[in-house]
Amino acid sequence: MKSNAKLKNIILDSICLLLVLLFVYAAVTKMLDFENFQIQLAQSPLLSAFAGLISWGVIILELLISVLLVFKRTRLQALYFAFGLMVMFTVYIYIILNYSSFIPCSCGGILEKLNWKEHLVFNIFFVIISAVAILIIPFKNTAEGGFRKEKKRKSLSLAGCALLAVMLMAGLFIKSENMMRYDNSFIRRYPQGTEKKYDTQIQYNSFYFSGFSKGKIYLGNTSSPLLVTEWDSLLRSNAKHKITVNSHLLSTAVRLKIIDSSFYLIDGNVASIFKGSISNWKARYKWNGSIRFTQPQVIDSVHISFRTIDKQSNQSELGTLYFGNPSKISIKPDLLQKQVDGMFDVDGRFYYDFYSQKHVYIYYYRNEFIVADQNLNLAFRSNTIDTLSPEKVKVAYISSRGEKKFAAPPVIVNKSAAIHKNLLFINSGIIGRYEDKKMWNQASVIDVYNLNDRSYVSSFYVYHIENKKLKDFIVSDNQLYAIIGTHLVSYVLGSGITIHYKK
Repeated sequence: MKSNAKLKNIILDSICLLLVLLFVYAAVTKMLDFENFQIQLAQSPLLSAFAGLISWGVIILELLISVLLVFKRTRLQALYFAFGLMVMFTVYIYIILNYSSFIPCSCGGILEKLNWKEHLVFNIFFVIISAVAILIIPFKNTAEGGFRKEKKRKSLSLAGCALLAVMLMAGLFIKSENMMRYDNSFIRRYPQGTEKKYDTQIQYNSFYFSGFSKGKIYLGNTSSPLLVTEWDSLLRSNAKHKITVNSHLLSTAVRLKIIDSSFYLIDGNVASIFKGSISNWKARYKWNGSIRFTQPQVIDSVHISFRTIDKQSNQSELGTLYFGNPSKISIKPDLLQKQVDGMFDVDGRFYYDFYSQKHVYIYYYRNEFIVADQNLNLAFRSNTIDTLSPEKVKVAYISSRGEKKFAAPPVIVNKSAAIHKNLLFINSGIIGRYEDKKMWNQASVIDVYNLNDRSYVSSFYVYHIENKKLKDFIVSDNQLYAIIGTHLVSYVLGSGITIHYKK
C-alpha cells in the first residue's frame, strides 16, 4: 500500500511539474512577444471581439495556475483550473480545424512550433494527465465508503468542468459565426435541373484545372509541374503525359495553361514562359524577364495577364505581358482599389475567358468583382448579391518582427470563381436568408451572374465528398467540372442557367 501511495505521489508531482513548466513557458513566451500574441488572437474567428481581455486573461490565468500547483493545499483546485483551461484550448483548436471558415495563424509559444493538428494532440495529452492527477490526488475522506464517494465526486466534477468548457467555446463560435456570416437578408434562387452526373477518383489532392481542348479536360499538378493528366468529358478514361522542357529555371510555382492545341508553362517566380503543342508535349522557350508575378492568364498566343506587386508601393497590381520580340509589359495600377494597404485588402482571384475575351477579378473580402477587357481596360465594377458589408480589412504591422498580419479575421465573401462566355460563377462564403445552415456543412454554394446586364441569375449546390469541400472548378457550356478532395466530378447545369448564355 505504501509503495502504491509513493508511486502515485511521484506521478502526481511529475504531472504538476509538467503543467507548471507548460504554463510558465507559455505565459512568458506570450509576454515577450505580447504585441504579436494579441494580434493573432484578434485574427481568431472565435475570439477577435475579446482579444484585449483574453490576451491578458490567459497569461494571468496560466501564471496563477502555476503558482497554485506548487502548494499542496491549493493543488486540487489548480488541477481543476488546468484541466478546464486545457479542455477549452482543445475544443478551440477542434472547432477551428473542423468548423471555422477561416484558420488563423498560430498564437505564439509552443503552438508556433507545431501545426494545428499536432497541437490538438499535444493539448489532449495534457487534458488526460490533468484528469489523472485529479483522480490520484490523496482523498480527504478516509472513512468507510469515503474513497468511493470521493472518486465519484471527482469524476462528476471533471465531467461538469469539461462540459462547461465545451459549452463556452461552442457558444463563442456560434455567436461569432452568426455575427460574421449569417446576419444577411438576401435570398437566393435555387432552380431545379442542376445535378451531379459523373464522379471519379484522381488519387491526389494536388491537381488543378489547366483547360479544355477538343472535348478533353486537362489537369496540372502542383507536386509534379511537368505531369499532365487528360480526361474525356465523361470522366471514364484518362491518359498521362510528361512535358519535356530544356530548362532548369522552372520552380514549383509553374502553372500549366492549355488553349486549343497549345500548352503554356508559365512560372511567375522566375519570370519565364514556355510554349508547346499537345501533340508532342515538347516545351519551347518563349520569354524570360525580371518581373515576378502570380495567377497568370493566357490571352492569346503572345499575350498573358497577371497579378504582381509594385516594388515601391508594395501594393498589388494587374498587368499584361506581350512576350513577342521585343517583349512589353503594361501595368494597370488603378484596377485594384486600395482600402487599407493595397495588398491584403485587395487579395482575390484572377480569371480570363477565352470566348468572351473578358477578365474578371473577384475580391476575397469584399462583395465586389471587376470586369475588364482583354487589354485590362475596365468595363465595370459590380457587387455580389449578399448584403453583408464587412468592415475594411484590418491589418497590423508588428514592428518587432517587421511583419504585416491580419489584425482581425476577415470575412471570406468570394472563395473562387469560373467565367464562361457571359456568365460568372462564384463560390460564395456567405449564407443567405432562409437557407439551412446544415446544408453549408454539406455543400458549397455557386452563385451565377450575367455579365451582360450585371444581374444575378440563380444559385446551386456542389456537394462535399468525404467531408472535403470544393477546391477548384471550371465551366464549359452546360457542364461544370469540380475537384473535391481526391475526386473529379461533373455537374450538368440546368436550363434555368444555360438559357442565359448569350447566343
